[in-house]
Amino acid sequence: MDNLEQNVIAEIAQSSITEQRRSRRWKIFFRFLYLALALIVFIVLNRNDSTSHQAPHTAIVDLYGVISSGAPANAYDVISGLEDAFSNSFVKGVILRVNSPGGSPVQSELINQEVKRLRGLHPDVPFYAVVEDLCASGGYYVAVAADQIYVAPSSIVGSIGVRMDGFEFSEALENLGIKRRLLTAGKNKGFLDPFTPMQPEQRAHATSILDNIHQQFIDAVTVGRGERLIDNPEIFSGLVWTGEQAIALGLVDAYGSVLSVSRDVIGAPELVNYSVGESLGERLARKIGSEIYNKTMSYSLF
Repeated sequence: MDNLEQNVIAEIAQSSITEQRRSRRWKIFFRFLYLALALIVFIVLNRNDSTSHQAPHTAIVDLYGVISSGAPANAYDVISGLEDAFSNSFVKGVILRVNSPGGSPVQSELINQEVKRLRGLHPDVPFYAVVEDLCASGGYYVAVAADQIYVAPSSIVGSIGVRMDGFEFSEALENLGIKRRLLTAGKNKGFLDPFTPMQPEQRAHATSILDNIHQQFIDAVTVGRGERLIDNPEIFSGLVWTGEQAIALGLVDAYGSVLSVSRDVIGAPELVNYSVGESLGERLARKIGSEIYNKTMSYSLF
């Protein structure tokens, strides 16, 4: 009787363990199933179907945030969105929606030149820049390639200048009794090293670089705005202005929003966003690349 009871108890225990294992397997299965379904829904909801839109509409491409190869507002993605927009025959006009403090002069210039190329290939498709809060420096560098620039009265526009950022810690090291050991091949290889005093001739060279990039910026603005710019040397001094002031200076053209420009200027109120989104892998790869660059001295248009 004892053996029978033990066998029964053992069978019950084994059955319970088996059932628990089966239950855990099903739980794991359904968790993966729910995760897969959520991923599919996310992909579908975030898929950019703009290029297949087959009805007259206004295309939007966003230029948001700092313009940098390591940011969403990088030349490659912005240009890709613009190319898709201009290539759709149902697009009646393209709007670059700008809210940017600026950033890399290289990335800004690349977008500016690509806009000119696309406008040349598609002369019947108008291209407008619409400023939200901020269109400064590199953001304005891009915007001047548009047919017209629209702003809100309180938008901030301008900052046509270049800056180079850095710190010098040589005196701090001396006060701490620390000596910097720097070996270079090339007498000026370490001229931007923050722990080494900058020599006058090195400062002059850095300034010449900034002046050269500044002149490129000035040329782009002069070509883009043409006779609409008033004769005021302060325009290229790095100052910023409100949208209202910018209209008076000829930096921008008129008041307008994405809604009003698409409706009243382009005549196609339906909006389709052609901005390129990044996958997680692309975002991580871009972040790693930008971090490597940012470890060194950088220059920017803001």
